[in-house]
Amino acid sequence: MRRLSLFLMVTLLLGLSAPAFADEPARVPQVGQAAPAFRLQDQNGKWQTPGDHQGRWLVLYFYPKDFTPGCTTEVCSFRDDIAKLRQAGAEVLGVSLDDVKSHADFAAKYHVPFPLLSDADSTTAQAYGVLTSKLGFKYARRTTFLIDPRGKIAKVYQDVDPEQNSAQLLADLNTLKR
Repeated sequence: MRRLSLFLMVTLLLGLSAPAFADEPARVPQVGQAAPAFRLQDQNGKWQTPGDHQGRWLVLYFYPKDFTPGCTTEVCSFRDDIAKLRQAGAEVLGVSLDDVKSHADFAAKYHVPFPLLSDADSTTAQAYGVLTSKLGFKYARRTTFLIDPRGKIAKVYQDVDPEQNSAQLLADLNTLKR
């Protein structure tokens, strides 16, 4: 028992993977698969689903936490490119485990012109295979899904650069739409 406790403590302190007996995380949906359904509230309390954006390209990006440096960089990059993304036929939705109030404050401070969705119970992050934790703190890994107008995963971006994510999506949208 003492060895197991020591192993768990070292694993947590070093940020290593969870032991083999932990629940296995969901897999990230692959290109060509239907995007998992969800129903989440945005920063204004409005419910959003993928079906609300059917017929358009959908950029669904998961990020760890409101007001953190990388997440702020990423949301501002999408904000600055929103006109180009919409011109390319895409809508943008940001998702994190933060609550609606946190999203409202984050969106107001940085003038975010697109929905930030609250996945406070983490079911959507789990469905998309991006839920993770470190030292007991759950969060969504920085991952972006490009969903085509029929609701299928067109591209998956893992471990994205928050500063380049929006530009990369714009370039790929122009290629995929041909």
